Amino acid sequence: MDVLTGILLVLGVGFLGANLKLAYDYVLFLRRRQTALLTWKAPKPPQYTFALGLGVALGLLVFAKLVFLHRQAFGESMMFLYYAYFFPMSLTIGRGFYEDGIWAETSFIPYNEVGGISWREGDHQATLIVISRLRNLARRLTVPGDKYGAARRLLRDKIGEHTIHFTGTGLDLGAHDERDEA
Repeated sequence: MDVLTGILLVLGVGFLGANLKLAYDYVLFLRRRQTALLTWKAPKPPQYTFALGLGVALGLLVFAKLVFLHRQAFGESMMFLYYAYFFPMSLTIGRGFYEDGIWAETSFIPYNEVGGISWREGDHQATLIVISRLRNLARRLTVPGDKYGAARRLLRDKIGEHTIHFTGTGLDLGAHDERDEA
């Protein structure tokens, strides 16, 4: 049982970190939601019902361990909080465009960190790939089909206002014309 307790403790620490990140993201969203320009609810993932069921099962396990077995349930409690509370709560964060940045699938990217963008178009939706200027990573934002035109216009306006600029990113998009300097 000591090995199992150790494994559950390590899992609990990992899920505590995930829970803190989701709680931090949600607090940032609550502060930022008044500045929303174009947002939509995140679609539920394919295994959403399974995740909720896992949360219910973990809640029953935590209850049984605490009430009947009188044992600690740190790891199980952190997993319960993730699947039953924080994960569903994170889906209420409005994905899309805010005055100061883009809320992608997994994080918020301020406009001044955007180093490049690319669109991948599908039948019913488009995916915006946002490349970070400061970190070597790209984030995606799935844009519903009915919001696609507005999203493209909003990005074009942000680029036109120089809120998003691509200079110094290594991308030569042909936007610089040396004739303008004369």
